[in-house]
Amino acid sequence: MIDCNYSEQIHGRKEEMRVLVTGGTGMVGSHFMSSYKKEGNEVIGIARNSASSRMAAIQDDTIVRCDILERDALMRIFRDFKPDIVIHMAAQAFNGDSWNLEYVTHNTNYLGTLNVLYCCRETVPEAKVLLACSSAEYGNIKEEDCPLKEDRLLMPHTPYGVSKAGVENLGRQYALNYGMKVFLPRMFIHVGTGHPPATAIQNFARQLALIKAGRLKPEIHVGNLTTYRDYIDVRDGVKAMRLLMEKGNPGEPYNICNGKAYQIQEILDMLVEISGTNAKVISDKKLFRVADEPLLLGDDTKIRALGYKREYSMKKTLEDVFADWESRI
Repeated sequence: MIDCNYSEQIHGRKEEMRVLVTGGTGMVGSHFMSSYKKEGNEVIGIARNSASSRMAAIQDDTIVRCDILERDALMRIFRDFKPDIVIHMAAQAFNGDSWNLEYVTHNTNYLGTLNVLYCCRETVPEAKVLLACSSAEYGNIKEEDCPLKEDRLLMPHTPYGVSKAGVENLGRQYALNYGMKVFLPRMFIHVGTGHPPATAIQNFARQLALIKAGRLKPEIHVGNLTTYRDYIDVRDGVKAMRLLMEKGNPGEPYNICNGKAYQIQEILDMLVEISGTNAKVISDKKLFRVADEPLLLGDDTKIRALGYKREYSMKKTLEDVFADWESRI
């Protein structure tokens, strides 16, 4: 659905670049929007209508309500706005949920991306396009395979990972066939504020914030704590991906990671310390995945070669995430 006030939202603004962000209300998308807005660019986000968005007393005039699966509606937005940069973050973005949302995952991620690329090709073929690819594409790996380089064979073993491998190959096809500037960041786990409790870190922080506030008994339910993951602060991730669009090669994958892995148990211990609580840890079978790589560690050589440097430590990221949950409960 297109907001009937859309034309009024767009016209009359004259700034440096036109930036369109799909998934503009999500964690990564909203950080992209904020980053470009601070520089005085003309920025709009695309997001689906939701119950909360319909009830909002004051609507955000930089968010256009549209489902990326509605290609005709999407096309009208592209033709009217004519973006110079397209950041495509809209997706079914949760790996752990993808077994129960298999059709939605493939439909939204693959066909939604096809719609975005087609609209770009038809309306703004010279625009820079960034597609949200994923480290889940690497799939069933062994510890000795790490750190993972971009030229490694992709063997995804989750519906989400398979869908993102499709997204990346669509982007490469459009870059090769049509000469479009399509950039392919393989995003490792991005952590930051404004995220739902659908990942381990966010769920830990939410529970600990509720415990600290006295709204939950001092018990924290957890899944597998033995795995290791390469985390990156969303602020660093956005900086790295913008650098990729400035200096990287279209149609070529780049790991967006820090090249350092933390065990989930270590992350939990840090959050417990930050929260100042003393919660009993309860292993919950419902939080275990069907398949879970023991180690997911990226090689960050290519993105560092473009000038990327990490700014936010793991502790600082977790402190900000916990504070965010304290403000939200």
